Amino acid sequence: MEVPIEGRITLAVVLRFVDVATDALAEAREEIDALNVYPVPDGDTGTNMYLTVSAARDAVRAVTDKDPEVGLGTALETFGRGALLGARGNSGVILSEMLRAIGRRIARAGADETTASVMAAALVSATEASYAAVGTPVEGTILTVSRAAGEAAAAVAADPRARARDVFVAAAAAARAALARTPELLPVLRDAGVVDAGGRGLSVILDAAETVMTGRRPVPVTAPLGRRQIPVPIQPVAGDLTPDGPSYEVMYLLDAEDGAIPPLRDSLAGLGDSLVVVGGDGLWNVHVHVDDVGAAIEAGIDAGRPHRLRVTHFAEQVAGRRADVPRRAGRRVIAVAAGPGLSALFEEAGAVVVPGGPGARPSTGELLAAITSCGAAEVVVLPNDADSVRVAQIAARTAEADLAGTIRVAVIPTSAQVTGLAAIAVHEPGRAFDQDVLEMTATARHARQGAVTIAAKQAMTMAGPCEPGDVLGVIAGDFAVVGEDLFAVATDVLERLLGSGGELVTIVGGADDAEGSLATRCAAYVEQHHPAVDVVVYDGGQPRYPLLMSAE
Repeated sequence: MEVPIEGRITLAVVLRFVDVATDALAEAREEIDALNVYPVPDGDTGTNMYLTVSAARDAVRAVTDKDPEVGLGTALETFGRGALLGARGNSGVILSEMLRAIGRRIARAGADETTASVMAAALVSATEASYAAVGTPVEGTILTVSRAAGEAAAAVAADPRARARDVFVAAAAAARAALARTPELLPVLRDAGVVDAGGRGLSVILDAAETVMTGRRPVPVTAPLGRRQIPVPIQPVAGDLTPDGPSYEVMYLLDAEDGAIPPLRDSLAGLGDSLVVVGGDGLWNVHVHVDDVGAAIEAGIDAGRPHRLRVTHFAEQVAGRRADVPRRAGRRVIAVAAGPGLSALFEEAGAVVVPGGPGARPSTGELLAAITSCGAAEVVVLPNDADSVRVAQIAARTAEADLAGTIRVAVIPTSAQVTGLAAIAVHEPGRAFDQDVLEMTATARHARQGAVTIAAKQAMTMAGPCEPGDVLGVIAGDFAVVGEDLFAVATDVLERLLGSGGELVTIVGGADDAEGSLATRCAAYVEQHHPAVDVVVYDGGQPRYPLLMSAE
């Protein structure tokens, strides 16, 4: 009988792993990109693997933010689907299939299985799924590293006394050792003096899993090439593509019946190489390197309905990374807005708006698309949410890597909508970029921000216990007031914001204050009790927060 596994591998552990793995790939992204010589030296493997895991993280976080009590099975399914939809590049698509296989195996764990045996079986399943997804498996790649990790995990789990942490320690160590041996299996790696980029990315992920399970960071084994623990190219390798290799990378999502996939694989295999097709249940992610882009797309049309098509010309991609002359112009601000009124305010100030906010935070891919599509050579990003700052920073670094030499991106760590409004109020495109960013950052930093919201469940806050329906006052992201009346709590928050002085108070009414009565009453309160302070009121339309407030 299949039973939930929450009692052993918990949702909290999964979410912790997702965050640690995403951060680890973000740190290692540039290093992994530099290792990228196979199958095409286009220098984006680390970026693609990061974006794949980041998309999965964003998907599962969105579900758990909306429903903190969501079951582990649902969360894992969402995580896998997010990886499938967000996968980029050859290694990213393979990785997405590995993550989906791991999630499926954990979700169907039996009552008589130990956690160690389940996790070992999950790693073995990931290897089997990855080999099955690749048209022509090649050793010395991420596949080799995955197989070594799975075999080591299975050997440890054979001992009934083994714990899950023992499984991941063994798997991560085996992955590092297998990574160091990849140049012995793939001549192109040996000639360039590097280990496999995809294998390195997988090793980073397994190291993250070990960190989550043990609380310590693994010590990498020393690879046989170079002086560093993980060798980097002896010479830059992204400048010369294989002259007889395919010229284009074609990727698309495909709505198709399972029976249509074998003929699709056969068709695409005859057109090029680096073929990977992953998915199931009617949705697939297709990746192939070809010369005939049209034929690759037509094969997808014959199989089902291709969508979200992405075509990359390798030579142009590499040339774009080396471009010395910017092909973009001007400066734009990208702002995350949590409601229709806030969107209008940011747009009136000249910003490109990305919808977001609690329960609907933008993904790295959405922010990256906004940055790259705005056409500006200088971009300022206002995430306007504490949990979105990190996502924005990685999107910014990814954009600068993808468009090297043509774009500068600065993220101002605005942690609330009102601090974003304060920052864009002093934005001046005529200033030098660095000076503009400095002024906006300083203004946002000096804006003290607060809010009021309604408790959805019983909890213990910094201000004491709360019950469903209680009014909560928020200051600088922490619950500081618990009360029963919206106006009373709101004015308490305002007094605390103005406790150290202030010249301007901004009040933004939410969707629950449609007629603006609460915002208007609070503005009148400030005018009466602090006559020297100016007050501005906006209709923000944001959910969950009847009022957002700031004092500058």
